[in-house]
Amino acid sequence: MLKTFLKGGVHPPENKLSNKSKIKDLPVPQIVRVPVLQHLGSPAKPVVEPGNQVKAGQLIAKNEGYVSSNIHSPVSGKIAKIDDFIDSSGYKRKAIAINTEGDEWLEKIDRSKDHINEFSFSPEEIINKILEAGIVGLGGATFPSHVKLNIPRGKKAEYLIVNGVECEPYLTADHALMLEHGEELITGIKLLKKALKVDKALIGIENNKPDAIKHISALVKNTDGIDVYALKIKYPQGGEKQLIKALLNREVPSGELPVDVGVVAFNVGTTFAVYEAVQKNKPLFERIVTVTGKSVKNPSNFRVRIGTPVSALLEAAGGLPENTGKIIDGGPMMGKALNDLNVPVTKGCSGILVLPENESLRKEIQPCIRCSKCISVCPMGLEPYLLMGLSQHNLVDRLETGKVLDCIECGSCSYICPSNRPLLDYIRSGKAEVSKIIRITKQ
Repeated sequence: MLKTFLKGGVHPPENKLSNKSKIKDLPVPQIVRVPVLQHLGSPAKPVVEPGNQVKAGQLIAKNEGYVSSNIHSPVSGKIAKIDDFIDSSGYKRKAIAINTEGDEWLEKIDRSKDHINEFSFSPEEIINKILEAGIVGLGGATFPSHVKLNIPRGKKAEYLIVNGVECEPYLTADHALMLEHGEELITGIKLLKKALKVDKALIGIENNKPDAIKHISALVKNTDGIDVYALKIKYPQGGEKQLIKALLNREVPSGELPVDVGVVAFNVGTTFAVYEAVQKNKPLFERIVTVTGKSVKNPSNFRVRIGTPVSALLEAAGGLPENTGKIIDGGPMMGKALNDLNVPVTKGCSGILVLPENESLRKEIQPCIRCSKCISVCPMGLEPYLLMGLSQHNLVDRLETGKVLDCIECGSCSYICPSNRPLLDYIRSGKAEVSKIIRITKQ
């Protein structure tokens, strides 16, 4: 029987339209805008000025504080401006604009396609290389990876879990990466095992990717301590807590982290970036992005420089369809609609989804009929209908006791609601309010 988590979950139409698309290199754009905040935590601080010449891979903004991440130039050229630009949030945030001149990389970066297996680095050296390279979680969370690898005193990691689930409908970037960069992925896993000082790694892949399961299983056939598991297709199995439950039957308690149950989890994209950082001296300045949608002419997976405008990706996939109603950064369940096609690709951008007008319009909101479907599908065991009501009335204390901060924002509740109620919208708002009050209280 295929493994899966038991509590809640849904199965939206998969629509993996680009699952046969090989990774294509998107041309380097003439100008990039690189946000200094592409990660959870504090924004990085610019270390360059307008007029400076930079090469691809050069540090342009340094991490500020423990939970932060370095930012590197994705192109060679001249710093044009450091200013506020609109990003995927719809707000203006600080970014570094660079006019591209050629494509010269730092000399220390190995640009060859040779696969390197070098394991003489100490755990501390591996973590430091990851810190310097600005690696963050590429599954969407964007948590700085060096922080996750520094296990708090008194805790111990027993397992490394590698997330190849990619349960969000439409997206296929991780699927393509596993097929085309499987050997590098396995080397990245070995490096992370060494950094964490664990003996066992588990790779979880949903059963709608049989070619990836077969390929990765063959690569680890004679490798001790790395096992591949085919998982039942179920959303949101790519969530850390759901994947840990599916693979190890361990439940992360409310308010705690995976390491509290002996687990550290990394997405396959992050793991590949670790390989490139440690073995190739390559900072994280490009990533794989799916561009897709039912009306998109050529749904594709592209290797894209950070800072590239979304408009360039759409053009490469055949142009913006005439019937477009909404463009989403991410997938349809957890992604966010964009209001400007000039916003840049960031480290956390796994896909650009184009929805036709007839699928993008929200249906009329109806009164809650107390059917409890939102409760039955919540993977965290919450009561979404109640949390929405509490958020509407700004009942912050009750939101906190109702464990609103446990919500992983998967959108299963909104998806299943027969009354078309914007449950997740209100829950997100409630989470933000509770988090703000907690921060103020701790100051």
